Amino acid sequence: MKLTLFSVAILLTPMWFAASAQAYSPQDLEQLKQTRACPRCDLSDAPLNQLNLSGANLRGANLTRANLSQSNLTGADLSGANLDVADLRGANLTNATLTGVNLRTANLENADLTFAGFIAANLEGASLRGARLLVTNFRGAKFRLTTMPNGVVTPDRRYW
Repeated sequence: MKLTLFSVAILLTPMWFAASAQAYSPQDLEQLKQTRACPRCDLSDAPLNQLNLSGANLRGANLTRANLSQSNLTGADLSGANLDVADLRGANLTNATLTGVNLRTANLENADLTFAGFIAANLEGASLRGARLLVTNFRGAKFRLTTMPNGVVTPDRRYW
């Protein structure tokens, strides 16, 4: 029995180190909070909820699994950022630039997307349930199994 538990622990140790290696950089998080600029930063898994990040420069940042719920991202530039599985519930993205952003399986429920630009964005599997879409630009965005604000799930097709 002890040998089995030891074997399992040995097998799981590399996975634990791999998971912890993907965590955000504390220096990048502090830089973002101080300057609202952190292009190409690693903020994966970062707790960014309820922050005022209006006008922030997050171009090309890794925000995989980041918690941005209830954050103010008004006028922020997230072009080319990776927001795969990110939590943006209730976030304010008014006038935000999200050109070429990856929002695959991201949660944008009840987010304000007024005047936001999602040009060539990947919204595959994302949830926009209850989101506010007013003059939102989705030109060239990929909607595949995306939950729209009214709850309808899109088929496997591109929106032009």
